[in-house]
Amino acid sequence: MHKILKIVAIVLSIAGIGVLVNIIAKGDEAIKAAAAATTPDTSTIEPMIIIAYIILGLVLLFVLVFVFKNLFTGGKSLKNTLIGVGAFVAILLIAYAVSGGDTREYFYNGITATEGESTLVGAGLVAFYILILGAAATMIFSGIKKLIK
Repeated sequence: MHKILKIVAIVLSIAGIGVLVNIIAKGDEAIKAAAAATTPDTSTIEPMIIIAYIILGLVLLFVLVFVFKNLFTGGKSLKNTLIGVGAFVAILLIAYAVSGGDTREYFYNGITATEGESTLVGAGLVAFYILILGAAATMIFSGIKKLIK
């Protein structure tokens, strides 16, 4: 598996270097002219974007595989993860219950935000504040605990 991943990394690196050399060879002016055209010519940049998407997809795949592999191999880690996820969901539910919809009208690109959207934004802000307070309290508590020891 390690050899296969190493070969894939080398192939993607060589492809990326080749595309980068092509982009540098064409120069900024050619790319700006292609972008400013009536029908933009993306043939210079598109291969680099495709390589970036492939690398992003592989990274996300490996992260998910290893996270789930490690999560389900130990019962204690699964329990701790579920407790953390449950606490986060509880904070989100409390934040949604506390926040109310704003009766004023808000516009974004000429579209009026609904009361439900306003409630979700308020809930996100309240959840953010709760999480910041929790993080600050945890840091203060751990600092005091270290001072006592």
